[in-house]
Amino acid sequence: MAINQMPHNLDAEKALLGCILLDEGVQAEILDDLKADDFYQESHREILLGMKAVHASGKAVDIVTLTDKLSKDGRLNRAGGVQAVTEIAENALSSVNYKQYLEIVKRDSINRKLIRASKEVIEKCMDSPEEKEALDFAEKKVYGISQNEESTALKGLEDGTDMRAVLDRIELIQTNPDSARGVETGFPRLDRKTNGLQKSDLIIIAARPGAGKTSFAMNIVEHACLQRGKVAAIFSLEMSRKQLLQRLLCSYSGVSMKKVNTPTADERVTSEDFKKLWSATDKINKSKIFIDDKTNITAGEILSKCRRLKSSEGRLDLVMIDYIQLMQGDSVTSTESRQQVVAEITRGLKIMAKELDVPVIALSQLRRFQGKEAQLTDLRESGAIEQDADIVMFINRFDQNATKEELQSGKVVEGASELNISKFRNGEPGRIQLRFIGSKTKFVEVDLQGRPEEEPQYGKEKKSAWKEEDDDTPDDGGIPIE
Repeated sequence: MAINQMPHNLDAEKALLGCILLDEGVQAEILDDLKADDFYQESHREILLGMKAVHASGKAVDIVTLTDKLSKDGRLNRAGGVQAVTEIAENALSSVNYKQYLEIVKRDSINRKLIRASKEVIEKCMDSPEEKEALDFAEKKVYGISQNEESTALKGLEDGTDMRAVLDRIELIQTNPDSARGVETGFPRLDRKTNGLQKSDLIIIAARPGAGKTSFAMNIVEHACLQRGKVAAIFSLEMSRKQLLQRLLCSYSGVSMKKVNTPTADERVTSEDFKKLWSATDKINKSKIFIDDKTNITAGEILSKCRRLKSSEGRLDLVMIDYIQLMQGDSVTSTESRQQVVAEITRGLKIMAKELDVPVIALSQLRRFQGKEAQLTDLRESGAIEQDADIVMFINRFDQNATKEELQSGKVVEGASELNISKFRNGEPGRIQLRFIGSKTKFVEVDLQGRPEEEPQYGKEKKSAWKEEDDDTPDDGGIPIE
């Protein structure tokens, strides 16, 4: 092959076309997935297009039906005439090696596309004023080729392979429940209910401003990465990278945020606190937490960055996005409403969770409301959030709406919270008691009086179970000093 000639193998192309003419089974299996640009020679492209047209009409592809179709469409001469079609058919003695021929043809086709894409990337790099623009262009070109080559087909159940795999998984779970466990959140009752955050799930955490949805999500990331060694990507559209790291540091070390940010004569960071901070810093630095604090990011950009991270790290276990309403749509037009944009974003996030095969936690704002419990209809700006999500959880902070008298009397304890799992596609909804320790931006579970998860914990007129003297929840989530 000449140096400047594109990769191709004309013998393999002829052999593959001959196999299609010879075997109806091969026609049914590969014709729909083959494309004209898979073939290097123009006459072979025309023959393939004729074959696809005959096959689409419900007829068997043979010399007669193929040449007739090519003639009617005015393509017979470009296909090399009747003689070229006949020659291909006569040289096809058997279809047994069609997969090998297909592999060669596809390989050369992809290589040609990559070469063309590379030329376009070079031209873009020469003219592009910004490195990000060139990087995005190059990635889209290469990934576009990869996506176009992926194909799936409707598949029957006759061989029983898929059902056997399902039964094997069920049997494995019965003997070892941990085999299907997803990413553990660090909240035991939540982990029992969900069996961990499952791959390909889109998990929405919603709350009113200031209720602690960012803290709760970061508590999950903290446990997954610092306790379980997971790889997580965080996209913080609201807080800066440094702000997020400070929250993580105080939560993990157990050192009060108040001491760190607003020291007083009575409350300052002590030498013991500094030991905890340095110990926590060392562990955080060694963790696999990756943070992006770019604003106005799109679902497509997040997918692109996560794809690269998964490739470089070899795996990706969790994605967290804070928060949906600050994201931009990938194809925003001036005529689109914000509801349409958010619907596009949530669809993109669900597709991303499925493609990356990881749980995606996305935080969401709620519509303004007073004096009532959050519901699915309160999700701000789009019903598509409810539709696309696999799990929707609301954080209810009862101390935020409590009166001064209720707090002073102990009817409502400071930090009293509840996690309301309002939608659970693969399980039962339920409620879990929490307490928010504001000084350490940390939620902890509270299991008072063995209340069942399915019943509301608060909001009813009855004697409160939240008495300070009954609360044996530790007031720090600190790590031991090493």
